[in-house]
Amino acid sequence: MGWTLAILFVISAVLLIISFSKSLQASKVEQKKIDMVHISVMKEINDVKESIRNIELDSEVLLKEAGIQLSPEDILLRREVLDLYRRSYSIESIADKKQVSEGEIQSILAPFQTTKDERRKAVNEN
Repeated sequence: MGWTLAILFVISAVLLIISFSKSLQASKVEQKKIDMVHISVMKEINDVKESIRNIELDSEVLLKEAGIQLSPEDILLRREVLDLYRRSYSIESIADKKQVSEGEIQSILAPFQTTKDERRKAVNEN
């Protein structure tokens, strides 16, 4: 009786050790998977950052080549005004929101409105 109890105790200790080693191996595999996902996400983030940097440089080159001298505040204002206009805000509401005259808003949007009007004319002609 004592021997069987000792043998069962030894077997349970061996099974416990095997269980710990298997769970340790499984956690290592999971950690490797997590690391691979992390690496791929970081690579994608770096690619997006590089693309954004390239777009910023391209826009700066285009502004210099065109001879347009705009301050960062003017560029931000133009971007926000165009965004609001494309989201169907009226010129009056954009002017109120940005605290700028309607004439200035219209002058900022003039190049973008003419292309839109030309498309409408082409559609109406057909």
